[in-house]
Amino acid sequence: MNRETDNSANSLDDNVTKIVESIDRDVERGEDIVMAGLCIVMMSTFFAPIAPPAVLLPFVAITFAVSAGLARINYRKIERKLTNFLMMIEEPEQSKLRPIQAALKASPYESLGQSFNPFKNIKRTFKSVLGGLLINPLWMPIFYMIGLQIEEEKKLIALNQAVMSIEQESVDNPYEFYA
Repeated sequence: MNRETDNSANSLDDNVTKIVESIDRDVERGEDIVMAGLCIVMMSTFFAPIAPPAVLLPFVAITFAVSAGLARINYRKIERKLTNFLMMIEEPEQSKLRPIQAALKASPYESLGQSFNPFKNIKRTFKSVLGGLLINPLWMPIFYMIGLQIEEEKKLIALNQAVMSIEQESVDNPYEFYA
């Protein structure tokens, strides 16, 4: 009888481990997307001697927009995946995934249309206008997209911390197997 409870506890934790690993891979993919956008923008300085700012700066803004949009799509995929997993597993397993649920609930999914709308993001719009006035008006869209990308990165950081807390909890409570 004791072995059966040990095996069921082990299978519960195997399910949670697989779910957390899957979500962790998706979070890493989202981080890679955000970093790829940033790297492409950093490499755009190579073209500065050749391309005029009127061509290069919109390219930078578009790169930030694409990477933030892809990160947002990846974040939505993580939300859907967790929802599907929660429907398939029992309550003891669900309680172990609460940190991820809390991270997703703290920063809910917004549509891309709402994120890109400057009238619905007054604070980000104000910061981009201020930055554009201080540096160059062509930088306003870039600052707006940087703000969008920073928001996506904050969401991924919160998810990553939630995943790490679950992983740390499983390391802190190792199982004792009986022969």
